[in-house]
Amino acid sequence: MSNPPRGRGGNRGAPPGGPRGGGVGAGRGSGPRGGHGGGFRGGAPGDLIFRGPTSVDQRLATSDQLVSSFKNLTFKPERPNRPGYGTLGRAITLRANFFPVKLPKGPIYDYHVEITPSTDIKRIRARLFSLLEQSSQQGWKEFAPFIAHDRSARIVTVKKLPQPLDVQVLFYEEEEAGPNAKSKTYTFAITLTTTWDVEELKRHMNGHPQSRDYDTQPMVSALNLMLQAHATRTGVRVGQNRYFFPSQGRSFDLSPGVEAWKGFFMSARPVYKELMVNVGVCMTAFYKPGNLADAIMEFNRTSNGAMLQRFVQKLKVTTSHLEYKQKKPVKKIMSTTARQTFFNCEEYGGKISVENYFKRKYPRIRLKHADDLPVVDISGPNSKFTIYIPAELCQIEPGQPFRGRLNDTETSNMIRFACNPPKFNAETIIERGFPTLGLTPGTLGSPLSNFGISVGNEMAGIPGRELPPPRLSYKAGRPPNINNGSWNILDVKFHHGGTIKSWWVFVVRDGRGVFSGPDDPSLVGAWRGFGEKCRNSGMLLQSTPIMLTQGLPPPAQDGPSRPQALDSIRQNIQRHISEKGKPTFILILLSRRDNYIYPGIKRICDVELGVHTVHMLTDKVLRDPKKQDQYFSNVALKLNTKLGGTNHMLDAESLKWLLKAKTMMVGMDVTHPGPGSVEGTPSIAAVVASVDDTFVQFPASLRCQETKKEMITDLASMMIERLQVYKAKNRILPDRVFIYRDGVSEGQFDTVLEEELPKMLDAFKRVQPGTGPKNKPYRPALTIIICGKRHHAKFWPTDSQFASNNGNTRPGTVVDKGVTAVFDFDFYLQAHSGLQGHVKPTHYTVVYDENRLGADEVQQGTHTVSYLYARATKAVSLVPAAYYADLACERGRCYLNDFLSVDDKMSTSGVSSKGKGKGRGKVDKDEEKRLVFESAKKAWGEGVHPDLRGSMFYI
Repeated sequence: MSNPPRGRGGNRGAPPGGPRGGGVGAGRGSGPRGGHGGGFRGGAPGDLIFRGPTSVDQRLATSDQLVSSFKNLTFKPERPNRPGYGTLGRAITLRANFFPVKLPKGPIYDYHVEITPSTDIKRIRARLFSLLEQSSQQGWKEFAPFIAHDRSARIVTVKKLPQPLDVQVLFYEEEEAGPNAKSKTYTFAITLTTTWDVEELKRHMNGHPQSRDYDTQPMVSALNLMLQAHATRTGVRVGQNRYFFPSQGRSFDLSPGVEAWKGFFMSARPVYKELMVNVGVCMTAFYKPGNLADAIMEFNRTSNGAMLQRFVQKLKVTTSHLEYKQKKPVKKIMSTTARQTFFNCEEYGGKISVENYFKRKYPRIRLKHADDLPVVDISGPNSKFTIYIPAELCQIEPGQPFRGRLNDTETSNMIRFACNPPKFNAETIIERGFPTLGLTPGTLGSPLSNFGISVGNEMAGIPGRELPPPRLSYKAGRPPNINNGSWNILDVKFHHGGTIKSWWVFVVRDGRGVFSGPDDPSLVGAWRGFGEKCRNSGMLLQSTPIMLTQGLPPPAQDGPSRPQALDSIRQNIQRHISEKGKPTFILILLSRRDNYIYPGIKRICDVELGVHTVHMLTDKVLRDPKKQDQYFSNVALKLNTKLGGTNHMLDAESLKWLLKAKTMMVGMDVTHPGPGSVEGTPSIAAVVASVDDTFVQFPASLRCQETKKEMITDLASMMIERLQVYKAKNRILPDRVFIYRDGVSEGQFDTVLEEELPKMLDAFKRVQPGTGPKNKPYRPALTIIICGKRHHAKFWPTDSQFASNNGNTRPGTVVDKGVTAVFDFDFYLQAHSGLQGHVKPTHYTVVYDENRLGADEVQQGTHTVSYLYARATKAVSLVPAAYYADLACERGRCYLNDFLSVDDKMSTSGVSSKGKGKGRGKVDKDEEKRLVFESAKKAWGEGVHPDLRGSMFYI
């Protein structure tokens, strides 16, 4: 749908046409006024600053000497050293949510744990580690206060444990009072693997050249286990470093049965001369505790027929019909009630209903919903038979993350709950986060002092700069005035307007009819208004549109994925194409959002028919004139870009860094199947690249590849496609290639160099240069920059003159000192305006650089091109090349929508009915995934239609 872009946000994973993810990432927050024991300051917007002057941390006084020392190191393009610090822009002082850590004096001992009998069940292992902590075995209990662990296979400690060391533990569940005669005994064999010298980490952080390649990750992960030991014991961990504390009673309803919890992110990072712990506010969705039958009834009352499967993904329940509590994962919610569900029971002579079984086996239990609520299958993955339990005998235990995909309403509620101003976030971190995480000295039960570790409670004071915005131009009209990272486009014309030879307006009636017919004045006014907007913006449009209309069968009469509706749309468009030829584009008017119609139309037109489409929602079209005009402007920006036009351009000075030599800018990204997808569904990779010296048009190559694989499998051929398009347009190949790679975590930087870099270099070898000496292979100078949004670094202005109205830092804020890497060439850049909540910068890291780019060159260059995003009149949070790759991936999801939205159309937790049930092993599951993957690849076919491949069809 056409919406004004807002920078970039949301996690990935939802099917197209819906929201993109489960939880909302970093919490939004607030600004302490801190200093030494100061409190916080409220007051007017923009007055959200630290009390008194903020000084930059003293440790940074020698930063310039650090980068000067790098000049003595041998230059390598792989993981290049920082070439210097940026100097452009106005110097400012910021606070960052990083806190200094005092390290233990002695070594850290790292142990591997072998548990016998072995178990791969994470819940069992985590419980065993809790019981290990409580063990009173001699030779262990005196060391127990000094250990931290990962609840799986690793123990770290500052006191050396005796070797060999075996500890025996009797297993019992948390709900049980203690072990009994049937309790199983487990043995922990604890073996020393590594002794870490803290001085080595300090040498790296102090910038000693010989420590340049020291791998800090293993020791930092050991220190993280210690820093997080208290939170691990008292909170619920979600993912690697996020902790939630349901007992604190702060929650927010998202929908029936689902609520949002505010928690804290915590992770140690080595920076110059200091180990710092990054503490941030974060959010995620949890199941509401309570009776499962009550939750199902509430869900059914309010879900408009949505499938229960979405609600129960990875849900665990406790049952007490056996007179003791059992915790079991819900495998499937059946479609039948206890009265309708039968199974074979030898005890009662054969086939019996679940209702009758419970009447006879447990006469004390009276079922209230035997005939109106489904039963639940709680059999384990290796169970030989199903175990049916009435939902009313199941309790949803507290502290369970919701693993399903949030719908539109839940996502907007989550954002509303998470959207707090910067000041609120800082207060939350200092006043609640520190004691809750056990970082405050003297926190009851916190083991930090046992480890010889302490954490300062003052946010880092760091230097930053505000970079100036670029100058922009249009073909006609006054140059726009940039204010707070945005501008308006009244009375301007696009630099290059697309040509519209013919166009159609297709009214899709899904449910309520909005227009009375093709001559409805509001419909005629809408398409005339949009056509006029396109003409006034500089696009060449002289024809009136051909009108199409299609009523859709309601979902109840169609399949859940709306196959009849989509087939009627397909036939209607095909019939008109055969009669009148292809239009330049189709304007599609939808009466409502739907998880199948929108992506289905995109697949039909992008893949099967090869015709551009733009979609509008009728309730946005039929709004007041001022809002309608803005809406049409936004859609016109998209349409002109799809048709090869240029909306606006940067001034020559801002492009200078790109025009020193012929340069192709590339964006790369991979998106993965999310919650509710069929297991085995492919991931989707996109490579987009500029085609000329304006850096406006970025056609795309799209592929589907192995599921959940982050590195791009078919990168060589995708790069060749992009280079060939560049050559066709310019008659020569680029001398330089700048790649912005999105979606890669810090732990995968080297994997990019090991797996993707060789494919890029192979692509260069396989392209025919066509100019220059014969037989000389083509080899442009290559730079690879990783873009990271999934971090928790946040900044606060310390002076109101450098703060936006809501207390955020302003567009153009860049940070490359204080909380960045010691040796690596990285920086944080906030190009966009933080309109709501606490703005998050993008973390850029140069991981490969044959062009020897300077700090100012990359920082200001990335900043200025952030104003070139084609479908907005504002700077965006992510460099457009990477943003476009992300959009292209999202469009690719439309082509596999039947595999990505399975939870909307199935009532079981199984993604396929094949092979479910009796003793299905890993081989069966792997084969099922393989079949799903092959089926999805067949559905993908040849991908985008040849008629659209040279365009930005995805925008």
